[in-house]
Amino acid sequence: MTANMAHAENADWLVGNPTGLQLASALWIGSVGLLILGLQPVLLGALYTEGHVTGDELALVATAEMIAIAIGSAVVAMLLPARNMRWKSTVLLVLLALANFWTAYATNPTALIGARTLAGLAEGGLVAVATELIARSRRAERIGGYFVTLQTLAQCALALLLALYAVPAAGSAGGFIALGVVCLLSLVVAWAVADDYADLPKEEHFANVLTVPAITALLSIFCYFMFFGAVWAFLEPIGAQFGIDGRTVGLMVSASLAAQVVGAMTATAFEARIDYRFAIVVIGAIAVVCSALLASGPGLTLFWAVALVMGFILLFIVPYQIRLAITADETRNAALLVPAAQLFGLAIGPIAASLLIEGQDFRPVPLFAAGTALASVALLGVFVLVAQRRRVPA
Repeated sequence: MTANMAHAENADWLVGNPTGLQLASALWIGSVGLLILGLQPVLLGALYTEGHVTGDELALVATAEMIAIAIGSAVVAMLLPARNMRWKSTVLLVLLALANFWTAYATNPTALIGARTLAGLAEGGLVAVATELIARSRRAERIGGYFVTLQTLAQCALALLLALYAVPAAGSAGGFIALGVVCLLSLVVAWAVADDYADLPKEEHFANVLTVPAITALLSIFCYFMFFGAVWAFLEPIGAQFGIDGRTVGLMVSASLAAQVVGAMTATAFEARIDYRFAIVVIGAIAVVCSALLASGPGLTLFWAVALVMGFILLFIVPYQIRLAITADETRNAALLVPAAQLFGLAIGPIAASLLIEGQDFRPVPLFAAGTALASVALLGVFVLVAQRRRVPA
């Protein structure tokens, strides 16, 4: 009878049995680590407007932070045990707060790059606090849907507050100080996180992700986010090339955040009813069509539609990518690397696409994005073939 009670008690978790408060706290800590993704247009745009960085330096600052987030999330998830999570969360939040305060008072591009790299490493560690717990859930894709919904809602709310109040009143420094204050306030939440996540049923080892299915799955995720990173980084100059002003494109970016929330909530509601392979193929096809439309010289209405659709599919696909990673590696180590694959894609996409730009012609960027979206679907096809041969459960 005791065994049956334990089984029922842990029906939703492979190991451990976190309370609702502990789960919500871990998801919030991870969301704090990803706030910058929704705030970069506001905060980095303010740095550029104020003359602290040039356009090229701005790209370096943004890229350095995203790569650091990816590295931080991978290192904490793969190399450190999932114990003392409250202290880890506390230390990482304090470190991130200090990095944000450093950014606010940095006086040159080198200092800014250093501050945002440090911030990225701390942010990646905070992301791992959430993904470590998500990987232990029997419904990891559903919890992942909750995670992306929470983080995007937080990004929307904070972006609005910064754009309307902090940045107009105190410039970019005020925005980064506000972000640091959010980190310090979140210290209260850190002590509600489960302190010990317990080990996953199978021995954790980095070799578990050095398999063809796991590598193929992570590369598919990487390529999809290269598509989005490439287009989003150059959305304003692409619009300008077709006669759409920067203010309108800025409104599109804000609206796309709302579309991302809708996409995440929709995926969370329907993830159990749609096969992950079907979802990834359909979203990949939509991504190719969106990219082709951007390269065709769309008018204002079509440009708006593409921006909103891209916002929707960005987070709609995440729960299905988590399922792909879990299917590829039942030890769930690959699932822990999903954020790293996504962030590396977001960081590398703009750099790779920029190599194809000639003068003021930005049409090669969406064409490159279409290629990466196709590559993502092709890699899923390779994964399915390899999985069938190896009899990996699909």
